[in-house]
Amino acid sequence: MATEQELADFLASVEKRAFKRSLYHVRDDEAALDIVQDSMMKLAMHYGDKPVQELPMLFQRILSNCTLDWFRRQKTRRALFSNMSDFESPGEDSNFDILENFRASDGSDIGESAEDTTRRAQILHLIEDAIQDLPTRQREAFLMRYWEEMDVAETAAAMGCSEGSVKTHCSRAVQALSKALKARGIQP
Repeated sequence: MATEQELADFLASVEKRAFKRSLYHVRDDEAALDIVQDSMMKLAMHYGDKPVQELPMLFQRILSNCTLDWFRRQKTRRALFSNMSDFESPGEDSNFDILENFRASDGSDIGESAEDTTRRAQILHLIEDAIQDLPTRQREAFLMRYWEEMDVAETAAAMGCSEGSVKTHCSRAVQALSKALKARGIQP
């Protein structure tokens, strides 16, 4: 069983990497910090009595789940709420027209078309479905290696298997995803 000091040392050792990984995913400093803090709190509250060797795997799983929960909450918020005042410039009068004020990220007046937005959303949905259809171990290895950007050794430690198994699971996942996406008309 981990002592309080061992738990504190473990959390201190993973804090910066977890924050960087979360920041990469959510692209928001405050949200990434919240995700890491929630993950650390959950680990300490629910799994603080586990052996030190199990903490890395447990923390990775908790961090992944907290990140996914954040994305689910954001998706729900975007679907339910639209705050048009976010688009207004300070000091404008009440005659606000979003189409007049919208600028694309490249600085042009024309934004992405609805067709492009819809197509991208459909492709992302197909990719998410294909990932969900992977066998559990392949999905876990794939997400840790390519989504969490963990190296082979870290992934093997978190999954409790050999590095060769991680490589095999990742290779099979990539092949399965490629085949599934090509079958759905998505070419790399």
